[in-house]
Amino acid sequence: MPSTTVQIGAIPVGGDAPHILIAGPCVIESEAIVLETATAIATIAQDLGIPYIFKASYDKANRTSISSFRGLGLEAGLGILRKVKEEVGVPILTDIHEVQDVARVAEVADILQIPAFLCRQTDLLCAAAKTGRVVNVKKGQFLSPWDMSNVVKKLEEAGTTNICLTERGASFGYQNLVVDMRSLPVMRALGYPVIFDATHSVQLPGGGGTVSSGQREFVAPLARAAAAVGCDGFFMEVHPEPEKALSDGPNMIRLHELKGLLIQLQAIWQVSGKGTLQPLT
Repeated sequence: MPSTTVQIGAIPVGGDAPHILIAGPCVIESEAIVLETATAIATIAQDLGIPYIFKASYDKANRTSISSFRGLGLEAGLGILRKVKEEVGVPILTDIHEVQDVARVAEVADILQIPAFLCRQTDLLCAAAKTGRVVNVKKGQFLSPWDMSNVVKKLEEAGTTNICLTERGASFGYQNLVVDMRSLPVMRALGYPVIFDATHSVQLPGGGGTVSSGQREFVAPLARAAAAVGCDGFFMEVHPEPEKALSDGPNMIRLHELKGLLIQLQAIWQVSGKGTLQPLT
């Protein structure tokens, strides 16, 4: 079945709406890097006619090590995200981890993202739902795609149908993830837009000992596969210099390589559409 259409500012996602791009650095490292990246991606997206939503986290509460860089915090982070929204003119997505932060974040962000590790946290889901903002839930690495029906029900019963679901890979042994592409049409059959997270899907959780590692070389193949299977958009972490990034560098896309990948994905979209879960006859 086709998904419903969810409105993100002026951007529709799902149904027959165009594929969207959610992209930006993993975490807010500085105002300069955020504005540089947001402006560059917005230009690329406009050139290609792809609706664009900027993403970055003001806090990464689930880093591997207690000494890892987490971000600039709520106050400074939201200030920078507001500046992106005003100066670059694009909608904003950011993670929420604590119920007490939800109302403040909803004043700035168009999409409240529930991290994969927190996708079953009922209080956080309900608080996000009650803001009226779009809620994007990352499917936990420990869940099957059909288990997301329980997440959807929580959000619906908390009062929202402004829901997106995101596939980001499933745990496959120790420190490894695998993507079951069946997950995309299975979750889309729940009735809401489905996004493919092309960069977290190649993460190696804890693979660097005190940090996560990743396999950036597999981002493009997995993204092309997801475009062929069908989804409503892509989530990608992008950085001008991933090797110097303070979080998730090994799986982020280099900014100068983004346009070429998106051109490939557009070519696949034109022939594959978005995908529905229907038996062959």
